[in-house]
Amino acid sequence: MNHTVQTFFTPSRTDRPPNYEMLKEEHEVAALGAPHNPAPPTSTVIHIRSETSVPDHVVWSLFNTLFMNSCCLGFIVFAYSVNSRDRKMVGDLTGAQAYASTAKCLNIWALIWGIIMTILLIIIPILILQAYQ
Repeated sequence: MNHTVQTFFTPSRTDRPPNYEMLKEEHEVAALGAPHNPAPPTSTVIHIRSETSVPDHVVWSLFNTLFMNSCCLGFIVFAYSVNSRDRKMVGDLTGAQAYASTAKCLNIWALIWGIIMTILLIIIPILILQAYQ
């Protein structure tokens, strides 16, 4: 093989540093020469099937646990959500979907029940105060 060494001199009073990437490419082209194959490069595409995303509703369950925990329904929902996340981490997507479906249903019920209770806790005292005046 014929190896040629090229020395690049840069002026000492330039404001920018030398572009080393360009120098490296120039050296490689000089050492290796032009490509010998005139055919264009081919590419291979690999399709990787991603896992099905299973929502575990942990954030929604945590919200219902902290703010709308009527009849401890929020704690039960949070337990189902954590179980769904555990099943997803283990790789049991069927079990994760079952727990996530139950958690979603219970989250909807906890949210509706919490909103109804909040509205009643606001309206009933107002009605009582208006009745006594």
